[in-house]
Amino acid sequence: MSPQRAFPTERTVVVTGAGSARGIARTTVRRLAAAGWHVAALDIDEAAVVEFAREVDKDTQSTVLGYGADVADPASVDRAFTAIEAELPPVVGLAHAAGVASPVPFLEVSIDEWNRVLDINSTGTFVVNQRAICGMVERGVGRVVNLSSASAQLGGGTYSKVPYSASKASVIGFSRAVAREVGEFGVTVNVVSPGPIDTDIMGGTLTEDRKAEMVKGLLVDRVGTPHDIAATIEFLLSEDAGFITAAVYNVNGGLVVN
Repeated sequence: MSPQRAFPTERTVVVTGAGSARGIARTTVRRLAAAGWHVAALDIDEAAVVEFAREVDKDTQSTVLGYGADVADPASVDRAFTAIEAELPPVVGLAHAAGVASPVPFLEVSIDEWNRVLDINSTGTFVVNQRAICGMVERGVGRVVNLSSASAQLGGGTYSKVPYSASKASVIGFSRAVAREVGEFGVTVNVVSPGPIDTDIMGGTLTEDRKAEMVKGLLVDRVGTPHDIAATIEFLLSEDAGFITAAVYNVNGGLVVN
């Protein structure tokens, strides 16, 4: 049994998918920066994520920097992490929120659409996790949170359909398998599986009528917000969550009960 490593005071979390103005990742960046993490915000839209990071950096005592990266491209991810490792404290946390939707009906899905979604949602999870976890294992401490979706557990039934559900289901199996291999090195790997959240991945801002329809399938009286997901991510990245790994947190208002 390896000794438990101290949780560093000066530490960095990488948050992917932070280019979307109404996404979960941006709320997560702000919350983690306020909680004392230095933050590396990643997105394929480099201009957007760099500008966003500058805005957050002005309002916090932590350092927040933006980096362009294509999560499905190992060379692009490696370049971003190499820069992060040179400019910020050690990477102790990863909140992997980058992903794309796919509302195309199954019989109309082209192989190009299938590959697009799986490349970003599945391969991207592998690429980013592997690059981040290598350093965590070397240092003997790390927290990883990957985002899945209630769609993975329900087999769709939300905005997105088959390719999205398949890719997000792969995130769960992937995360549990990786957790088995890296736990002995002080690294935890968990999943947050959101239900209906008012973000652009739902096809744009939700109207009040659409929210009311979604609430009918929930056990609470509202759809979720990015803050609901960011709060769970913050906890799972914390020192206090060191005995939790390979878990799936269903933050979905009761849409999935298991």
